[in-house]
Amino acid sequence: MQKLLILAALAAVSIGQPASAQTAPANPSVAVAHKDLDLRTAAGTKALDRRIWRAVVEVCGTAPDFDVAGKNDVRQCRRDTKRVASAQADVVVANASRDQLIQVSSIRN
Repeated sequence: MQKLLILAALAAVSIGQPASAQTAPANPSVAVAHKDLDLRTAAGTKALDRRIWRAVVEVCGTAPDFDVAGKNDVRQCRRDTKRVASAQADVVVANASRDQLIQVSSIRN
């Protein structure tokens, strides 16, 4: 059994950081392991959904509380990335295939 791969490609725009600050990688990705899950059960798919959400939060990052535009960008990234990841994960779950890869890219510019 292999890992479910979630690739979240997003435009990493650091708003509010000084020009000299080190920026995050442009295409962060997280591999979500699922070989221990039985994707034919509700418990297995719920656990996979939680793992995907944690990966989405990790690849989309955070913004400081004072940066309203940054907060909105993060929320939009999470929404878009989760929607795409969930759609592809639904196909994997429907096939109960543990070796199919999922590639996720956010839709924002």
